[in-house]
Amino acid sequence: MAKKNAFYAQSGGVTAVINASACGVIETARANKQIGKVYAGHNGIIGALREELIDTSKESAKTISALRHTPSGAFGSCRYKLKSIEENRAEYERLIEVFKAHNIGYFFYNGGGDSADTCLKISQLSETMGYPLQAIHIPKTVDNDLPITDNCPGFGSVAKYVAISTKEAAMDIASMCESSTKVFILEVMGRHAGWIAAAGGLAGTNGDEPPHIILFPEIAFDRDKFLAKVDESVKKHGYCVIVASEGTQYEDGRFVADAGAKDAFGHTQLGGVAPTLA
Repeated sequence: MAKKNAFYAQSGGVTAVINASACGVIETARANKQIGKVYAGHNGIIGALREELIDTSKESAKTISALRHTPSGAFGSCRYKLKSIEENRAEYERLIEVFKAHNIGYFFYNGGGDSADTCLKISQLSETMGYPLQAIHIPKTVDNDLPITDNCPGFGSVAKYVAISTKEAAMDIASMCESSTKVFILEVMGRHAGWIAAAGGLAGTNGDEPPHIILFPEIAFDRDKFLAKVDESVKKHGYCVIVASEGTQYEDGRFVADAGAKDAFGHTQLGGVAPTLA
């Protein structure tokens, strides 16, 4: 059986380790006798639609290995939502056209939940259009909210960043609270999952150390209880450090910081929970 080539692409917000996943895919594919070349999409799935493919076989083993320690997204990422095949059949036909032209039989998409959805649609497309294609999702998200994964690639780096940032900010506030800022709010990502907010708790080793308050998407926000806790912390410690998830919401499901707009994937546009709380 003739070898089929593979298509790899990066999607969504890049993490500190997304290129390490790329390295794993490319090195494993090179060692696999069933896979030919690995093409990387320039700027994610957009690279396939525009037929902007990077032939990674032209890169040395040393260069590919270096991806493990390379920040950002080496091949370019994107936030692009594929509509259903019923809504935009032409787009899917274009993908198949490009895959056929480059003898692609394997599709690796590196991203979060929406990227997994794209991978599923590509898999369904291959069946619908009678084109044999193995579609495989490579997990990546700082939110650590993908099913089945324990610690998703991307979470470890953001957990460390948030913990250190919380610690440093808390030390600044503690040193100036007598005559300056008494309340500090660190806003972190996490639409529905509080893993990143929870990571801020690593900054303290006991109940009296900051952060004094952590707001999670999973726990309904109570304005009066929150303000009472802030007041209690300031009276007890002289200051209050808060880590707030962007997805903090009221009991009825409304986001505390609903910007009133939708993003490219149809999600409520969040951002601004810190100034709202302030």
